[in-house]
Amino acid sequence: MLTNDDSRVWLRNALNNTRKRYPFTIDVWVLMTNHVHLLCTPRAHNAVSLMMQSLGRQYIRYFNFSYKRTGSLWEGRFKSCLVQEENYLLHLYRYIELNPVRAGMVKQPSDYSWSSYQINALGKESNLCTAHPLYLALASEPEKRRANYRDLFKYPVEGQLLEDIRIAANKGMVLGNERFTAEIESLTGRRMTAKKMGRPVGWRKEKVNK
Repeated sequence: MLTNDDSRVWLRNALNNTRKRYPFTIDVWVLMTNHVHLLCTPRAHNAVSLMMQSLGRQYIRYFNFSYKRTGSLWEGRFKSCLVQEENYLLHLYRYIELNPVRAGMVKQPSDYSWSSYQINALGKESNLCTAHPLYLALASEPEKRRANYRDLFKYPVEGQLLEDIRIAANKGMVLGNERFTAEIESLTGRRMTAKKMGRPVGWRKEKVNK
């Protein structure tokens, strides 16, 4: 639980320090009151998993010491998904930085201090984020790039896109097109799409014919 600004400052600093220990970069982040969203690019196998495990242990020690408590804090392992950069990366930028708006905490993402929006859209200085090549490709000039980035936020993340992102993140699946998903399934040997709810098509006919 990120109960106040002190805890969010601590976690942001710890995240920055942990980033120096493991080979990965942070593209986007938001610190909410009861959860955290990170979009990361790993530079080595298991880098993000190791970082998250380390960060989680550090925060439990900090939180328990601060509030004179003992025991676990998080509800299970962190949730994650693989992302196809070309088709979904900038959508995830919007999804993550619009979290405070969807939660009704602020009217505009620029009003929320505990996210990377002020860095990516307004030019606030920070060493926590590393600009992704697809973000840099929005324009060659920084001011034009930020303006183009702000234009992406004229429309909310909703409908099927919002559902796809939530399913992929919550179930540890893939966010990408059919070809990308098939490639990941072939490499990992794991199903990377959610099963459809309800009985299979034609089940009544099959039952009658048996």
